[in-house]
Amino acid sequence: MKALIFSLLVLNFGISLANTDTSFVSREKKLSLYLSELRAAKTDLEKQTANTIFKDYLLETIALPGAFAYEFNSLRTIGTIKSPDNTFRFFNWNVEQSDETNTYYCLVLHFDAKKKEWKTIELIDNSQLLPPQPTDYLDEKNWYGALYYKIIPIQKSGKTVYTILGYDATSNMTHTKLIDVISFNGNHIKLGSPVFKIKDETLKRVYFEHSKKCVMSLNYDVERQKIIFDHLSPESPSMEGFREFYVPDMSYDALTFKDNKWILEEDVVAISKTNATKPLVYYKQNENGEIVEEEVSKKSWIDPSNPNAPATPNTHVAAMPEDEKKESPQRVKQETTKPAATHRQKRNKKQKSAISGTVKPSKKR
Repeated sequence: MKALIFSLLVLNFGISLANTDTSFVSREKKLSLYLSELRAAKTDLEKQTANTIFKDYLLETIALPGAFAYEFNSLRTIGTIKSPDNTFRFFNWNVEQSDETNTYYCLVLHFDAKKKEWKTIELIDNSQLLPPQPTDYLDEKNWYGALYYKIIPIQKSGKTVYTILGYDATSNMTHTKLIDVISFNGNHIKLGSPVFKIKDETLKRVYFEHSKKCVMSLNYDVERQKIIFDHLSPESPSMEGFREFYVPDMSYDALTFKDNKWILEEDVVAISKTNATKPLVYYKQNENGEIVEEEVSKKSWIDPSNPNAPATPNTHVAAMPEDEKKESPQRVKQETTKPAATHRQKRNKKQKSAISGTVKPSKKR
């Protein structure tokens, strides 16, 4: 009898899961349709109407049990990233206005550990009433608006808070990458934390505003546990301070979390080891531009940050006193010639940092 009851319970549980999955599949199809209508809308009024329909149905959907685990793969033009510890998830998207500015939306599905339940908190884009780059603490009702793409848990005063990387298509002249900190207290969100040590300043969040015509890299390197980003410089010294002329200068900076602070490290070596062990493959072409042969390079990848790596033409090799006696006239002549120019610009040490946490001229909304 007990075996029969257990079998019935398992069967009912399986049916419940199947119904839930079917419900999410059908809801996702409907959400995808609403999202397509939003992206196809032409006027600001049409976009507002379509967005309200989409957002309300999404709110209703993610309130259902199992929403956190469901992938929503067909919603390709919104972000649905999860925190690494699976305690919250962003449903985050933008709506571009006719003046090329953006309004941002973000629903945060968060697990309340005290009440053992999932809650949805909406971040309200209030950028029209906020400073262009707010420097103080913010909450869910006062949000600057951005698209988040990376969540990094950190420990601060014995509590887990989250560093978040975001992007804002600021105006028709500039775009902005930003780093912020998000924490939770029941039904409320706090944005900002004084954990960013930038030289002599401690900031609650940081901004990197740059020219719209370029792309700035800002990512977290898991292996090195650093936030690595392009160093921005004006295209010419006379453009200093005008963010629409700031572009990556092919050097990199980083933030390393140490002693409860993200500490700035300047001029770091930025490398990718993802394909380090893979052979280097080259393709040969004939006169007609057709690929006729594949060739594998015998040379292996050398990590420039490894002090034990073998010397290369781009590696400094210490000159020993006994080597001077062995130098040939030809070698001396080569070393006295002017070195070849490189693509990387020499960093101007006197230039003000492009990292900002202070108020800038208002962006058009």
